[in-house]
Amino acid sequence: MPVSLPTQRGKAEECPPCHIRRGHFDRLVLFLLALRIHFDALRLAPGPYLTACKWWLLRKRVRARGQFAPLLTRSSRAYKRWVLQQAQIAVPSPPGAPVIIALVACPTGASGLEETLASLAAEGVHVLIVGDDPAADLARLADLPYWGCEAWLLPLFAGDRLAIGAARAYRAAMGEPGVTAIFADDDLSDLLGRRTAPHFKPDWNAELFRHHDYLTGACILRVGYDGLATAAEAGAGWAGALVDRAVAEGGGAVHLRQVLHHRRQRPQPCLPLPAVSIAPALPRITAIIPTRNRMDLLATCINGLAAADYPEIEAIVVDNDSDDPSTVAFLAALPGHSRPGLTIRVMRHPGTFNYSAINNRAVAEATGELLCLLNNDVEMLAPDWLAIMATQALRDEVGAVGAQLLYPDGRLQHAGVVIGVGNAAGHAHRFLKPDEEEGYFRRHALPQFVSAVTAACLVVKRERFLAVGGLDENSFAVAFNDVDLCLRLNGRGWQSFYEPRAVLVHHESVSRGPDRDPVGATRFASELAALQHRWRTDEVFDPYHHPHLSRASEQFALAI
Repeated sequence: MPVSLPTQRGKAEECPPCHIRRGHFDRLVLFLLALRIHFDALRLAPGPYLTACKWWLLRKRVRARGQFAPLLTRSSRAYKRWVLQQAQIAVPSPPGAPVIIALVACPTGASGLEETLASLAAEGVHVLIVGDDPAADLARLADLPYWGCEAWLLPLFAGDRLAIGAARAYRAAMGEPGVTAIFADDDLSDLLGRRTAPHFKPDWNAELFRHHDYLTGACILRVGYDGLATAAEAGAGWAGALVDRAVAEGGGAVHLRQVLHHRRQRPQPCLPLPAVSIAPALPRITAIIPTRNRMDLLATCINGLAAADYPEIEAIVVDNDSDDPSTVAFLAALPGHSRPGLTIRVMRHPGTFNYSAINNRAVAEATGELLCLLNNDVEMLAPDWLAIMATQALRDEVGAVGAQLLYPDGRLQHAGVVIGVGNAAGHAHRFLKPDEEEGYFRRHALPQFVSAVTAACLVVKRERFLAVGGLDENSFAVAFNDVDLCLRLNGRGWQSFYEPRAVLVHHESVSRGPDRDPVGATRFASELAALQHRWRTDEVFDPYHHPHLSRASEQFALAI
């Protein structure tokens, strides 16, 4: 039977001396926890920890922070320290706040209901328990006097608890017009109340949600009678059905970047992934491959492109002053390898290496509806990679599509780009071992919208590339041109897309080499400054990342 639960009583106000003593004690606890976290990091990974210390002592602070962040997060005490650092912020409920009704799933045998009801009582939330017959229980909801168009539903599971102030935080976000779903971050809580495994979620990401339900059990929904009927028909999956209905009606969900739910368990990512349904009529695609010497790398790349299961490919190899005799001979012979379905031609682009100018010039002569920007040091592992990427690039809402790129040793080199990492942009989940490590909620293994992808292997519609003006030759000759392109495409409503089912090996600028000379370092500094000026990457955070994840690490490490 539904019950209306009382609100929490306020705390007695502490005297100032108590506040002072408590402040000193809290600082001491945080300091001691920090020491234990560093000790844990040293014990778990002594070599990498000492390397990070070395960079810190050498005043290479950015590099040191980037190496410390994932090491410190490994400590079981890291999240405990983060929790202690967070102050409880009271969020006043607006006048005439809508009713919140918690639908608590409690089938026979479920435990933890008392804890759940106690947390709901503290938040002043109405309750309806949904047992073994969801259809009948949800039908009772429609008869409640406080149910109506202004009521919001909060699907929970027995054993889950709301954080202090969760209802107020949700109510404060309900006034936005057209919103039908609001979700929050969460963590896990055991029988003793110990909190672990925080999930700091991205903002609404429709593609990620298709493969990982990160809303159900940690969201609040506004649905009508039709949505309630749909959920009742779903049986045991009623909570997910409510979420799907609310998201569809509102065109997405609003994210509250706060840990508002302490949970016993969560929905898991849907792995293994289903195969991509390849578009029935793939259009002609132009692959653009800048190169300089290193015939061995280029030959591997061309062979992989030729082996791609794709109906019509135009390959434009742009030579930037190759002077190795074997490479020159190879380039001269390349057009002769053209065949039905594959046309190869070589374009000369002499002078200082300018990646943006090289690609823009080739695009001007490309005949494909799609473009594939491709580094010469990329190695293909399966023939379906290009068709998979092209299929995603043909979607109305998609701009640039990036593949999963591996280092030759099998570690991740690219799984999307995060804006703001290192105050610039970094490759998500870099150096993760995808076959051995779970990473951050398996994000590296799931298709999703991202802020940017690398041009080492990028597919985009030619008309969209041209619509935003192509690559910026003046501000981003070598570095960050792909990030800038993707952000401009995003601004036109063509969102960047990471596709992990297209897997390639990237030897990462082997033929060009790193920029360690003074000229290269100066150019890089100029391009970094341009990126920060244009996109404020030293200030903003990536909506597909999170403010509580470290800006120093590409591995989604807790910021402590």
